[in-house]
Amino acid sequence: MPWTELQLTIDAAEQPRAETALEDLGALSVTLMDADADTPDEAAIFEPGVGETPLWRSLTLLALFDANADRRGITHLLHDALPGLAPDRIDFCEVADQDWERAWMDRYRPMRFGRRLWIYPWNIEPPQSDGECIVVRLDPGLAFGTGTHPTTALCLEWLDGIDLAGKTVIDYGCGSGVLAIAALKLGAAHAVGIDNDPQALTASRDNAGRNGVAGRVTLHLPDALPDGTHADVFVANILSSPLHTLAPRFAALCQPGAPFALSGILAGQESELLERYAACGFRDLRATRREDWVRIDGRRG
Repeated sequence: MPWTELQLTIDAAEQPRAETALEDLGALSVTLMDADADTPDEAAIFEPGVGETPLWRSLTLLALFDANADRRGITHLLHDALPGLAPDRIDFCEVADQDWERAWMDRYRPMRFGRRLWIYPWNIEPPQSDGECIVVRLDPGLAFGTGTHPTTALCLEWLDGIDLAGKTVIDYGCGSGVLAIAALKLGAAHAVGIDNDPQALTASRDNAGRNGVAGRVTLHLPDALPDGTHADVFVANILSSPLHTLAPRFAALCQPGAPFALSGILAGQESELLERYAACGFRDLRATRREDWVRIDGRRG
């Protein structure tokens, strides 16, 4: 069965109203992209943080509707929700039916991070390991982070480069669980995944089971974290604003001397975070950049 796709270009400030309107209109899915990006496939955001606005000034929203959707009615109601919306900012097209998850999996290929670590999609069988390669297998259909984004890649490479043997690792903002699972496969004894989205915890639990490490992972919403939880190694791949706000909490979660890494930081945002974390007792801070994104790492003082 074909589908009707609506393409809507708006300013970032209009995004909450536009998304609410599309949901009220019965959109089956909504994808956000940078309207100014030259390569839209690389710019899609599938999981903005709760209450967070995307970082772009101008957005393109792609909304999927049933093939027989009332295009005129949708347009009329969008004009009511977004006064002043120009006609050339709305476009409809028909898209063929396909297995969306399979289409994503077909584009997702094995990737290497650091010296030993490989991320494989669940539909591709890795070669027989020689003992040097560490393989993490993910279901891209639960894509809350698969290693393809520079922020995830920066964190995976950092994990591959430190001593994790016997350590407890906290992955704050665990998403798919890729960082927690990678840490366990690289030698950590236990991982604690924390996320404010219950669906992310479900994805982490599923992927941990696929990798045979479910018994060494505990998963929690932030407010349900047990008292006395502490990390020998700490990693958080979220966004700059919550990283700034949560610095004192992260300091309390880290054991003295614990290595830590933060990402989800746009280039230009690192200076303020370096000052913030230094003031919260973190030491040996350094920033590593990849494309437009930055990782900050160091240790708890």
